[in-house]
Amino acid sequence: MLIESLTPEDGVPSGELLTELTALYASHRDFHALSGDFPDPDDIRPEQVSVALAEELAHPDVEVLLGRSGRKLVGVVITLARHPDPDDPDPWIGFLMVEAGEQRKGYGRELVASVEGRFRRAGRDAVRLAVLDSNPEGLAFWTSLGYEVIGRRKDRRLGRPCAVLRKALRTPRAAARVAVLDPDGSVFLFRYDNEEVGVHWAMPGGGIEEGESPREGALRELREETGWGDLTPGPLLCTWEHDFTRAGVPVRQHEHIYVAHGPRREPVGDHLAAAHAEDGILNWRWWTREELATSPDALWPPRLPQLLAEREGR
Repeated sequence: MLIESLTPEDGVPSGELLTELTALYASHRDFHALSGDFPDPDDIRPEQVSVALAEELAHPDVEVLLGRSGRKLVGVVITLARHPDPDDPDPWIGFLMVEAGEQRKGYGRELVASVEGRFRRAGRDAVRLAVLDSNPEGLAFWTSLGYEVIGRRKDRRLGRPCAVLRKALRTPRAAARVAVLDPDGSVFLFRYDNEEVGVHWAMPGGGIEEGESPREGALRELREETGWGDLTPGPLLCTWEHDFTRAGVPVRQHEHIYVAHGPRREPVGDHLAAAHAEDGILNWRWWTREELATSPDALWPPRLPQLLAEREGR
């Protein structure tokens, strides 16, 4: 999806763009009936949309982002870099709408990801928004994206009751791990304790350094955390993304996980105790497939038992 930006300096849309925006707004009759933003939700006119956008663009910190699939306008999102309330430190998403016929294609999520990325690059560490109490579908959408209700207030324009939601903007991080399998098919896992997600089991691995490939990073991390220098990562088992907090920083981590075969043994090396304490590693053990399938403890990735079983069945 192509993202176009409108700022107060660009002025209020007119002509063909205003016609496109009016059609997009008009496609959501039921929402406008709930919100009361237009006098007649069955008859939304270009001049009304123009006035609504002019009110938004009167604020110097407002940005309007337009999402296009090909040449078609499929979505619009309005953001506010600084809220008028001086006690509110976060930027806001003030409005998001995807053309009704283009919903459930991922465009809304793409627009939100674009907004979050723009704010993250600007050095902001969270974003807020408000959802009308009369819009449970909207609330479900935003909570599915990781936004959490932090309070309630009436909106500034019409005094409508709303839920206020907030999401910490996570730093992207690339990482790699190795699933080491012994001759019987058991897998070696570390037991970690993380300040956000708690205790869980995961394979040796960690962040990829600049200039490394995922496979190179996986091999280096394996050596640093186990002392095993005689293993080579083989085929890719999977990739996955997950959230956690690292050194006090909320992170969205994208991992490559490789498979390696080796003897059943313990980690070795005088440096391991300090390295494990720094990474939150509590202990380690070898897990059989049966133990993995019935484990009450959290596993990274959660589908590890199925992934290993599927690989064995190939």
